[in-house]
Amino acid sequence: MTSTGEDQFEEFTDPVDGTRWRIDVGFTDSNWECLWGNGCQGILDVPAPELSQGCCSEGAHLLGDDEAMRIEMLGLTLDPARFENHLEAASGGVLRDAPKNLDGGRATRVVNDACIFHNRPGFSGGEGCALYLSALDEDESPMDWRPTICWQVPIRVDNNADGSKTMRRWSRNDWGEDADGLAWSCTEHAQPDGLPSAYVGEVPVAISLSAELSGILGPEIAQALQARVAE
Repeated sequence: MTSTGEDQFEEFTDPVDGTRWRIDVGFTDSNWECLWGNGCQGILDVPAPELSQGCCSEGAHLLGDDEAMRIEMLGLTLDPARFENHLEAASGGVLRDAPKNLDGGRATRVVNDACIFHNRPGFSGGEGCALYLSALDEDESPMDWRPTICWQVPIRVDNNADGSKTMRRWSRNDWGEDADGLAWSCTEHAQPDGLPSAYVGEVPVAISLSAELSGILGPEIAQALQARVAE
């Protein structure tokens, strides 16, 4: 069962820690897939698939001091052959203060109009995320190397006032002041004429992003979402 249905929320409770989740099953049932390297238009004010930046144009917002320290240490130890901006990292570090639309905190630096870890098309060490590529070199999960926000995209988690949590797809409005200038948002169903939809995958999100969903929700709820689409 795959669907490109609109938002549809159901409630789940984690049997391990009791966390109550309100989950957009319309998205986890859907056939969304990441189009990076295969038609992704990026998050700029004009479509720019030729840049292969995906959603790396603004850098990555880091979740707290521990993550910032981990990413900073990785930035100093990556193999230069896999990290196009290693000289910039060595001279100026990999972190900066996060922009206001990312609620402050720390973020990765932007170098040549994209995240410092973004290897450009044509780089001999491989284009894309240097952290992702380096994790594969070490036969480790890229989820353990990349900033949390990077492996969670296109999923967003909101903490609710009553202590529960909401897990949903990112929306255009989540970009705050930049929303109106966003030429393309991959989680939208209706795209401007001529721009591709990302709802073209062969399997539901509950399966294609099973590792990410397990990391966010816990294995029990992730398995329940997989069981929905297996019916």
